[in-house]
Amino acid sequence: MRILLVSPFDFGYPGGVNEHVTQLDRQFRSMGHSTRIIAATSPDVGETDDGHIYRVGMAIPVPSNESMARVTFSPAVTWKVRQFMRAQTFDVVHLHEPLTPLLGPAVLLHSDVANVGTFHAARPSNVMYMYLKPVLDLFFDKLDARVAVSEAAREFVDSYFPADYEIVPNGISLDQFHESADPLPEFMDGRPNILFVGRFNEPRKGFRYLIRAMPMIRSQFPNARLIVVGQGVSDRYERFLEHNGINDVVFAGFVSAQDLPRYYASADVFVAPSTGRESFGLILLEGLASGTPVVASSIAGYSGVIRQGIDGVLVEPKDPQALALAIVRVLADASLRERLVASGREHVRQFSWAVVAERLLDVYQRAIVSRSTDATRQAWPKEIVGRRG
Repeated sequence: MRILLVSPFDFGYPGGVNEHVTQLDRQFRSMGHSTRIIAATSPDVGETDDGHIYRVGMAIPVPSNESMARVTFSPAVTWKVRQFMRAQTFDVVHLHEPLTPLLGPAVLLHSDVANVGTFHAARPSNVMYMYLKPVLDLFFDKLDARVAVSEAAREFVDSYFPADYEIVPNGISLDQFHESADPLPEFMDGRPNILFVGRFNEPRKGFRYLIRAMPMIRSQFPNARLIVVGQGVSDRYERFLEHNGINDVVFAGFVSAQDLPRYYASADVFVAPSTGRESFGLILLEGLASGTPVVASSIAGYSGVIRQGIDGVLVEPKDPQALALAIVRVLADASLRERLVASGREHVRQFSWAVVAERLLDVYQRAIVSRSTDATRQAWPKEIVGRRG
């Protein structure tokens, strides 16, 4: 099958959608399919086409969902996409966040094959969806199949664009994240290691609640160490840490994809204290696949991944005391950790990219048939369509 994968975000910056597209692309190619990627680009990279990835449309950062999204508003994108689509032949176009400006709508405008849209986001509201809905409806109607990565994502997009959505989750690379990863020797000194992964300055990641939980955790485990992986500025937390005598928080910063599994392997518990606006817990899958016990907030995007008390422990968001109690419980109970790890190991298999890719290929096939059927019906005389419809 000839597949075009579309990301509206700057492909030079890490992010959930870009990682999703990259992993799908790798999986499809390993299965013998022909793929291409089209995505936005950044000024320092420029517009390039290496025959596999076409980077087009200079991206700029815009506030989105308590974070920053790098998308393109370049007016030249529509013309360049038109030229690209005319020169290519695809069986299906798979757009991620298909209504995000400006790349997704431009591709939909010029696509004449089956279009599949995957919606990733879950948030309280979307101003663009609200005010531009009459225009966006025109592009939304060009989708032959619609996918959401979770129930939370489905509920969000369905509130603006009611339709049938199939839930196909994000995936996890079981070749990258597994229990055989080598732990980092500097953390193998017998002290309990608590791991956080994410952009810790973003309010929705809930890192401040984990910091507030640390004094309570330290009252039971005085030598517990917090390891923070991800980008952010740690200065804002230094006064609190110093006031509470917590001098062993390790801010590791950005780590490579090769090293990240080693951090999970070094941890006694992985904590995801997000406050909301998370459509899916990809980092939870990383923890499960790595054999690391998981404590996470009980929010819609996470409870769809973790089964309470089976694969991990879920707690009320924004509650440092509840978070501390859950972490202490996991650290203190070896049998609980073993049960969570064993269950998580089985549970995570359904999220492997091989399984996710097969499910999407089935969606593609149905979208192609649906497109073909619609085209045939539109070609029939109206009186025949009326009798068959």
